[in-house]
Amino acid sequence: MSDVPMSDVPMSQPYVISHQNLDRDMDKTEAERQLGFAERLWASGTFRKTLIILFMVAAWQGYATFRNNPLLLPTFTATLEAGKEAILDGTLAERALASIKILLMGYAAGIFLAAVLTVAAMSSRLGADFLETASAMFNPLPAIALLPLALIWFGLGSASVVFVLIHSVLWAVALNTHSGFLAVSNTLRMVGQNYGLKGLRYIALIFVPAAFGSILTGLKIGWAFAWRTLIAAELVFGVSSGQGGLGWYIFEKRNTLDIPGVFCGLLTVIVIGLVVENLIFRTIERVTVKRWGLQS
Repeated sequence: MSDVPMSDVPMSQPYVISHQNLDRDMDKTEAERQLGFAERLWASGTFRKTLIILFMVAAWQGYATFRNNPLLLPTFTATLEAGKEAILDGTLAERALASIKILLMGYAAGIFLAAVLTVAAMSSRLGADFLETASAMFNPLPAIALLPLALIWFGLGSASVVFVLIHSVLWAVALNTHSGFLAVSNTLRMVGQNYGLKGLRYIALIFVPAAFGSILTGLKIGWAFAWRTLIAAELVFGVSSGQGGLGWYIFEKRNTLDIPGVFCGLLTVIVIGLVVENLIFRTIERVTVKRWGLQS
């Protein structure tokens, strides 16, 4: 033991709570919180993304004006004029609704089959082996490559397109959901077991909330795959069930050399994708995984 008295040992000064210290800390916190209007505006992700889009539109308009060749690259204003005409005569809305209708059919069916495969994979070793083997075989296969075979099986109609859309959605959703389920901690699993949860209730109440971030990622990827597959199918094989979608609209405008109309169709595809990503999926993400603390 040391003979140095305790009174000689240097001690750190305690933080004395006083009115002066409290006022100083509150002023510091208030100063940190008070940001200028420009700083608050720049901190908004929506504002920054809007600036990026405006920059791309300005670059498009400037380059198209410089080239001055509407057959190669129409200006943004010419594209808006074509879009205005298509909206007023109802053509664009009709084609967009036709595409979205078929897309929702294939998307919903793909999600349902992905849920079935994932539940089977979590319920038995054979189910997990089947999901891993089937996804390794079919996931790298482009969905559009299956369309000729689908046309032979189901004929020229919406059923063929729905078939390839299911293929686009199924594997992305199933793989991400299964990966999220496997990442659920043993603590949460034991909590469910202690409450006596079994079967579908065990999966729905324990695995789905804990793995919802991965599930949502799979839904986003499945949506993107299905959307581009649908447009490509309509571009290549044209009309389905007597009514074409946005892909067929782009194909028709290309045949008539209406290049502003072609760009109008492409711009509509982009806008619908942005709305779904930033309005629907972001809203779901904000009220679920971010509120639950699963994502920062």
